[in-house]
Amino acid sequence: MNIPDSLKYTNEHEWVRIEDGDIAIIGITDFAQSELGELVYIEVDTVGESIDKDEVFGTVEAVKTTSDLFMPVSGEVLEFNDELNEDEGDNPGIINEDPYGKGWIVKIKMSDTSELDELLDDTAYAEMIG
Repeated sequence: MNIPDSLKYTNEHEWVRIEDGDIAIIGITDFAQSELGELVYIEVDTVGESIDKDEVFGTVEAVKTTSDLFMPVSGEVLEFNDELNEDEGDNPGIINEDPYGKGWIVKIKMSDTSELDELLDDTAYAEMIG
């Protein structure tokens, strides 16, 4: 199981990568995509909205289930990955192929960077998923 040590993780299997101070990229973990199976649709209709930590910012739909996406840290959703957007690239399977790279889901401007301290590091996340 791929768990990069440069990211922060949530109990709900989202990851966070910090870029440029208060800008963060968010996606779902390799573990999450493997548990969900083949992803067929990603919905994020919160671009431009400020979302509080632990609130739902979108959904992922797989062949066998649909799951909510929870915001790991509070912030404004700046961008939804065009490659996942059905109006643009519409390739949700890219998350199955590259969950930590091309398969990112949203870019946000964090409103409280101290919330990062509440997230799991790679070791704690690995212990959680067993």
